[in-house]
Amino acid sequence: MSRRFFTAMEWRKAFAALPEGERERRQKLADRFVQTFGDKPFGLFSAPGRTEIGGNHTDHENGCVLAAAVNLDTIAAVAENGSTMIRLHSDGYRPCLVDLSNLSAPIQEKNTTNALIRGVAAAFAKRGAKVRGFDMVMTSNVLPGSGLSSSAAVEVLLGVVMNTLFFGGKATPVEIAQIGQFAENVYFGKPSGLMDQTASSVGGLVTIDFADTKNPIVKPVAFDFAKTGYHLCILDSGASHANLTGEYTAIVSELRAVCKVFGKTVLGEVPEADFWARLPEVRAACGDRAALRAMHIYADNARVKQQVAALEQGDFDAFLALVRESGQSSLNLLQNVTPSGATAHQELALTIALGEKLLGKRGACRVHGGGFAGTAQAFVPDDLLTDFVQKTEAVLGKGHCHVLSIRQDGGIQL
Repeated sequence: MSRRFFTAMEWRKAFAALPEGERERRQKLADRFVQTFGDKPFGLFSAPGRTEIGGNHTDHENGCVLAAAVNLDTIAAVAENGSTMIRLHSDGYRPCLVDLSNLSAPIQEKNTTNALIRGVAAAFAKRGAKVRGFDMVMTSNVLPGSGLSSSAAVEVLLGVVMNTLFFGGKATPVEIAQIGQFAENVYFGKPSGLMDQTASSVGGLVTIDFADTKNPIVKPVAFDFAKTGYHLCILDSGASHANLTGEYTAIVSELRAVCKVFGKTVLGEVPEADFWARLPEVRAACGDRAALRAMHIYADNARVKQQVAALEQGDFDAFLALVRESGQSSLNLLQNVTPSGATAHQELALTIALGEKLLGKRGACRVHGGGFAGTAQAFVPDDLLTDFVQKTEAVLGKGHCHVLSIRQDGGIQL
């Protein structure tokens, strides 16, 4: 067993050096583990949320993205229990119980945390790991529905736990991300891309090329946002993602229709020059919105490479200009800001307009993540931050502007 498995009393001494808020958070987790599973040695694990910085909806088209781990995470206290059962208790949710004697994908478990647990365990078992039962207490400050990928953080966390306990740490961060995506796609039943899990698992600021989804090219970007004089803010529009599945599905289905014109399945397989050469045919077969959405994917995919170049050259103004371009492209071409037919309720569009008004020609504000609801992302100059937070929250509500920083660690054992 790892030397980093300690009793609650031993952990209390280790927590003493932490900032007060994090010290209290971890101590509560340790206390809950003891209350739930008894006073035995346990390990602590962490996986961060992530933010999409460039490449809006490009990942599922085998394109490029720019993403980063953030300083909000899901943490867990874990110990083996000598059985075939995984027992997970998470704040605010019903306990999960998964029997490892059955690693199939039961239909009745779709869209549940049990499905993610079983899927991650099955993926490690396929790689030769002898997965055994363990007890786990989990808590998270990754905001659900925020576009910061709380679900990916859970998947990565489970992957890091099983990699540490049962696989000798042999799985790389990218492989752990792929395991999480497998669990989400096959067991949970959500056809997600790989960006969320990769950004959470790898950590830091990374660019990812998904041209080969089985072997994505992940490259760290050497840039320190903390030295720019800007803060990264996530603005919660207050709109729910409920009943928006059709909107997200329409983006993918319309892009698939465009690809079908060329006998392909994703835009990454269709040269942009071919798309423009056959645009009349695309319009006739798929409609104008599908064509516009394809234009966005091509443009935003190219923008990611330009953003990376700007950051590596230290040209933050050029980077911000590209962020603004991406936001306008999402609004006008991808059209993933306002749900179809919405009139009175356009929370995300209003949130972005508010951010742009407060920033003027300084900083940048854009849709964040899937769109239609949820959050916007803003880069805010230091001298405007206090005013920006106060004025956005005066409209959106207290606690709706989250000031974040980029975390260098991905999924880890603490």
